[in-house]
Amino acid sequence: MLNIKLLCIGKIKEKSLKELINEYIKRLSKYTKLEIIELEDEKIPQNSSTLQEEQIKRIESNKIIEKLNKYPNSEVIILDLHGKEYTSEEFARRLNDIQTYKNSTIIFVIGGSLGMSQELLNLSNNKVCFSKMTFPHQLIRLFLLEQIYRAFKILNNETYHK
Repeated sequence: MLNIKLLCIGKIKEKSLKELINEYIKRLSKYTKLEIIELEDEKIPQNSSTLQEEQIKRIESNKIIEKLNKYPNSEVIILDLHGKEYTSEEFARRLNDIQTYKNSTIIFVIGGSLGMSQELLNLSNNKVCFSKMTFPHQLIRLFLLEQIYRAFKILNNETYHK
């Protein structure tokens, strides 16, 4: 069984969003072992300078890198605006290829609201972009879980996608 970890900066605070995320976690339990690892986000000061924002981005990215070091043999996929855009079918095939030919553990990385350091981005050639539009990182977590669920439905020829 494929192991999937979501490594995220920040916690979900909105109750309705938590409920939706929990629904997808429940649905996914049939297909995969899923773990969401939340790392504390840094407070962004009002009227922060570019230098302060770069420091925050570096601190949050270092937290992610430190956690990734605990899973050295995992396939790391970073959610990034400059990543590859997939159709749902292509994304499903990509997950299947990783599971079949590379690894049994995939770690999806969702950075904080300021993005990720170049050092973190350089850790993986696997970068996925859901849209060229910018979304709150909390919503991206829900989008990602939905697409993972959809991928498993596609791979198992189950109705949901069509």
